[in-house]
Amino acid sequence: MTSTTKDLSDLIDNAPKGLFINGEFVDGENGETFDVINPSDGSVLAKVASASENDARRALDSICEAQGAWAARSSRERSEILRRAFELLLEHEDELALLQSAELGRALPDSRGEVAYGAEFFRWFAEEGVRVRGDYRHNPAGNARIVVTHQPVGPCLAITPWNFPLAMGTRKLGPALAAGCTMILKPASKTPLTMLYLAKLLKEAGLPDGVIAVVPSKRSSNISNLLQDSRLRKLTFTGSTEVGQMLSKMAAERSMNVSLELGGNAPYVVCDDADLDTAVEAVVTAKMRGAGQVCIAANRFLVHSSIKEEFVERVTEVMSRFTIGRGTDDGVDFGPLSGEDQIEKVGQLVEDAVKEGAKRSTPTDLPEGLPEGGYYYPATVLSDLPEGAEIRSTEIFGPVVAVDTFDTDEEAIAKANNTPFGLAAYVFSENLTRALNLAEKIEAGMVAVNKGALSDPAAPFGGVKESGNGREGGFEGIEEYLEPKFISLPL
Repeated sequence: MTSTTKDLSDLIDNAPKGLFINGEFVDGENGETFDVINPSDGSVLAKVASASENDARRALDSICEAQGAWAARSSRERSEILRRAFELLLEHEDELALLQSAELGRALPDSRGEVAYGAEFFRWFAEEGVRVRGDYRHNPAGNARIVVTHQPVGPCLAITPWNFPLAMGTRKLGPALAAGCTMILKPASKTPLTMLYLAKLLKEAGLPDGVIAVVPSKRSSNISNLLQDSRLRKLTFTGSTEVGQMLSKMAAERSMNVSLELGGNAPYVVCDDADLDTAVEAVVTAKMRGAGQVCIAANRFLVHSSIKEEFVERVTEVMSRFTIGRGTDDGVDFGPLSGEDQIEKVGQLVEDAVKEGAKRSTPTDLPEGLPEGGYYYPATVLSDLPEGAEIRSTEIFGPVVAVDTFDTDEEAIAKANNTPFGLAAYVFSENLTRALNLAEKIEAGMVAVNKGALSDPAAPFGGVKESGNGREGGFEGIEEYLEPKFISLPL
């Protein structure tokens, strides 16, 4: 696809911008809107309706009213709708990719990849939804029959972040809809357009009115206050640890089912026997996808001291290959960060490290010709990190490779685990036993061995420690939206 200004203008003009409630796109109660900014040049892409507290309540009313009928539908009927949605996402790949790159600033190849990835959750859970199993057996005492069935949790609230505006929705919607749950989705105010477009495609796929609602809002509390309503039975949240823990406390007051995918600080362990070609090239995926604005992005590069110099030299060369520019343009490898807030955070981490003695082996200047007003940050490689540098312990969320060293596997494990987070990790070693030993001892919910790609709709996604609880994807994903019910029968 070749992007043009007219392509984007036409897409934005025709994209939904209202609240999606009870199967219709509507204005907010007070007619309030907020601006969606194009990070590539700082311009206003669109004005999107902003939900009030009453709008959020209407959305909850609609999904609660639809819950009974949706749960009563056969699993095959729900499966067929999800399958049609999967096919529609692929049919609209160009529009979805361009829309994501416009509101997120991400390069088109990454956005196309997300369409395929996000769509796969609908296909996976279309298949899993018809395979939910129960149990039948005699109890040990021999005086009763035990029957266990699984029922939908009920109406759900999903709060999603800005960095994967399509897949964060499909990853939650897929299992919820397959299980028979209705859902309100609150997309991030930076990237609401993709989620609203997804709602349009779900309606086209045959999803009944009221089963989902999409309610962007410039005031997050207008949506999160729904957690005080006892009709809501589940919260699924992806975002910062601080916000997730706060919302979890609110949900706990109603004994609500909660799934959280929170912050990460992924170690990238390169052993002295690693295939350096593989370890260096994997940086492209593990670190630079989405300009590093990915929760599972490699964050702390722990490289055996004997190969550190060669690793830094070769990674510096790889990072210099990238073409930075407007996310919607062809030929761009990575685009801007999502906003001024991200530029300030990443820049401060790098500046503090360099000021304390870290070595920067990449240029500090941005290339000429970038659009004015965009939130661009150059691909950066740091080494010789000083002790106590904040970048050692903070999730960077930007295109920065920060290299530390280790001398023994025990030291690598200790450094990898020296964080309150445990979402993802990466290990590189040609000795499979050694790699598995490291993978098992690193405290993370997911570990990639000798590869930079990690996420897979067919595998459980989630973390340990302060990176959250619960799993999305895989066989486990649908279980987050089901409650087991025990029925006792006489023998």
